[in-house]
Amino acid sequence: MLELADVRAARRRVAGTARETPLERSTTFSERTGADVRLKLEHLQRTGAFKIRGATNKIALLDEAERKAGVVAASAGNHAQGVALAATKAGVDSTIVMPEYAPISKIDATRSYGAEVVLHGVDYDTAAERAHEIEREEGRVYVHAFDDPAVMAGQGTIGLEIAEQCPEVDTVAVPIGGGGLIAGIATAIKALTDARVVGVQAEGAASAAESLRRGEIVERDSVDTIADGIATRKIGENTFEVIRERVDEIVTVSDAEIANALTSLLERSKTLVEGAGAVPLAAVIEERFAYDDGETIVPTLCGGNIDLNVLTTVITRGLVERGRFLRIRTVLKDRPGALEELVELLTEHRTNIYAIEHDRASKDIAVNAAEVELDLETRGHEHVAELIETLESHGYEVNVRV
Repeated sequence: MLELADVRAARRRVAGTARETPLERSTTFSERTGADVRLKLEHLQRTGAFKIRGATNKIALLDEAERKAGVVAASAGNHAQGVALAATKAGVDSTIVMPEYAPISKIDATRSYGAEVVLHGVDYDTAAERAHEIEREEGRVYVHAFDDPAVMAGQGTIGLEIAEQCPEVDTVAVPIGGGGLIAGIATAIKALTDARVVGVQAEGAASAAESLRRGEIVERDSVDTIADGIATRKIGENTFEVIRERVDEIVTVSDAEIANALTSLLERSKTLVEGAGAVPLAAVIEERFAYDDGETIVPTLCGGNIDLNVLTTVITRGLVERGRFLRIRTVLKDRPGALEELVELLTEHRTNIYAIEHDRASKDIAVNAAEVELDLETRGHEHVAELIETLESHGYEVNVRV
């Protein structure tokens, strides 16, 4: 079982590579939730995520023969960058296997840190199978993304920082993929404070929540979430033992809620995180676990490496959740002035039109009609409801597309 002494020893090893990240109070989210919300800004870490901590600790513990053999790892992106940079700084050769659909930005960043990148499979688990093949074929040391005590200890250095930066902490909210991050943080937090530790998973990759409920590791057939950094089909054996003993509760959030939290962070706090980084704050905003007014909660914003194409999608989803964006489809009579009448009606209700698509060829409408799809900027859920009611009262059949 991982212990506090392991985490403290890891801190000395990673100090030259990983940086201590800030912890700041958020007035916006404190007022919004009634809690005292302090954000652990781990997305400001080198490589943009916490993974550099565990990778550095693991590589620092290699003996001379292992260093010469090199390392291999599997990752959806953040662990890849952490291992690549840690290995390069230590003078160790690295090969990283990433899923074929990993964000291009993460693939490029991993290569820039000095690793050879191999693309294989559709998710982390299939990439890991190929990485283990390379381990056997080339005699490399496998650096696990989460289920390794040395990696867990490295990630736990975040817990040491939280305990020092916020000794009054009541709750630490931590995202869970394979469990290495929360296992390390929980080990430090439980040893140094009286705070509880709450794990948060995406609904589409909630293996840890189900495993804790059943008392045994549960593997999902597949994962589906915008939080690609925590999209694993199961948690690790080592991490599960720590989670079962030291994590108080595990909750889940939907992709829509993750998108809303990410968009809120970007708009109100000027903070850009990836899906996994927004997960713990989403749980606080949506009250997925109970907390008291004024309770000091530290959501761990674990990473900021979001692909720009994904960011566009996530922002759109977040705006939809907040009633700030609406896509509708309706049918007009195919006559002069019909579109102008619709636009005038939208303008009267202070609706900004982003885009219009006009289609006369759709097989689902009458010959003398035209189908129109509009992307609209709206002012909140009440405005959306008012707008749809007005359109329908004027004879338009409205189909909400997003």
